[in-house]
Amino acid sequence: MEALAIIVAAGRGERMEGGVPKAFLPLGGVPLLVHSVRVFAAAPSVTAIVVVAPADRVGEVRAMLADIAKPVTVVAGGAQRQDSVRAGLDAAPTSFDGIFLVHDAARPFADVAIVESVIEVAVEMGAAIPTLPVADTIKRMEHGLIRGTIDRGSLAAAQTPQAFVASLLRRAYEAADRDGATLTDEAMAVERLGGTVAAVPGHAVNRKLTTPDDLVWAEDVLRRRAAR
Repeated sequence: MEALAIIVAAGRGERMEGGVPKAFLPLGGVPLLVHSVRVFAAAPSVTAIVVVAPADRVGEVRAMLADIAKPVTVVAGGAQRQDSVRAGLDAAPTSFDGIFLVHDAARPFADVAIVESVIEVAVEMGAAIPTLPVADTIKRMEHGLIRGTIDRGSLAAAQTPQAFVASLLRRAYEAADRDGATLTDEAMAVERLGGTVAAVPGHAVNRKLTTPDDLVWAEDVLRRRAAR
């Protein structure tokens, strides 16, 4: 089944303290966004890519991605992540009935294997996301006090790309918009409908870069890869 990737790159990234949206920060001399788009351009099942960019950088992003071999559409994002994902969905052809992939541009170390894995499972189950087991002990807090310990055996950290049958994700977003729901990821939209979301193994290196320390870590990953 064909897949269309929506790359969300419209966030301001205030915790990165770089003065520019974090998707545009360089990693090994290449913007994070370009690293992410190249992964989906290399994935056999992905036939088209939609990049959701800050409104004032749409032209810049089009030029930045001019050499990508697959069709790339660049649209302006919204104030919140879910607004940007909605913009990406709206940019897709209304006739598209394959798999939607949604990915954070600030996760530059996703790979083709994980893209194809979530697509394969989403075709069978309707929705699939990569997850990692939670390693730390998780505490429940209230007013700065520990109120209990949560069993981490039933917890997982969600990653992207998240994959969904197109009709399902569209319905889920329509319902969220109608209800005024705030979404932290696309799986949450499907969960609200009572839909099943399958978990596939994620990768520790598929980390979302959020702070300057994360960027230092990512540069080290690139150096170690180049030294192999």
